Amino acid sequence: MFLSSDLAQHYLMKANITAIRRVRKTDNNRIARACGARIANRTDELREEDIGTGAGLFEVKKIGDEYFTFVTECKDPKACTILLRGASKEILAEVERNLQDAMQVCRNVLLEPALLPGGGAVEMAVSKRLMERSRSLTGVDQWPYRAVAHALEVIPRTLIQNCGASTIRVLTSLRAKHTQPDSVNWGVDGETGCLSDMMELGIWEPLAVKAQVYKTAVETAILLLRIDDIVSGHKKKDKDGQTGGQGAE
Repeated sequence: MFLSSDLAQHYLMKANITAIRRVRKTDNNRIARACGARIANRTDELREEDIGTGAGLFEVKKIGDEYFTFVTECKDPKACTILLRGASKEILAEVERNLQDAMQVCRNVLLEPALLPGGGAVEMAVSKRLMERSRSLTGVDQWPYRAVAHALEVIPRTLIQNCGASTIRVLTSLRAKHTQPDSVNWGVDGETGCLSDMMELGIWEPLAVKAQVYKTAVETAILLLRIDDIVSGHKKKDKDGQTGGQGAE
């Protein structure tokens, strides 16, 4: 039983019923989903079918200096908890962020089961196609294609710089590699800074993430291009160094 009333806890303990207090609302909702229960805010609204019977084992364990409540072996649970431990708060926060990123990647792959090679291979392949398209145009129409093509090369260039390799040499080799047939999977190895086949290394990126990145980048560029002028909000100062505005004497 999970509750927030001292009086209710007193009577439940007298009836030899375990009661857990001070449970956050989010945790309470997850426990209800795991046990198949429905949260009742008033005792007169409580029904027999509201009681969750899906929990298999309930126990309290002490880990370090803190006590933790475990509800395990649930029948068809709709929620779960992953317990993370770390040597410090900083390490624990980093582990939590990495776990959230990994879970989001799994979610994206399940919703849209499609992968693309990483290591800047996709960016270089798209950049090559845009440059080819720009050569077929004349005048100012070709410059947007060239601008986006050069912008996409920032991804492999950044990978090369992080590896400490020669940016000009490796990036030029990558451009030449993508001119060859069946070389769209070639990118930059993030550990060595050399060119490698991303399929052989097993480096992939979700299509949903990559499509959203391109969409956001294009929308941001369009938003900036629509800006005609920037009006500064700073007030001008007179010769004496005093700030004045409209109506100042």
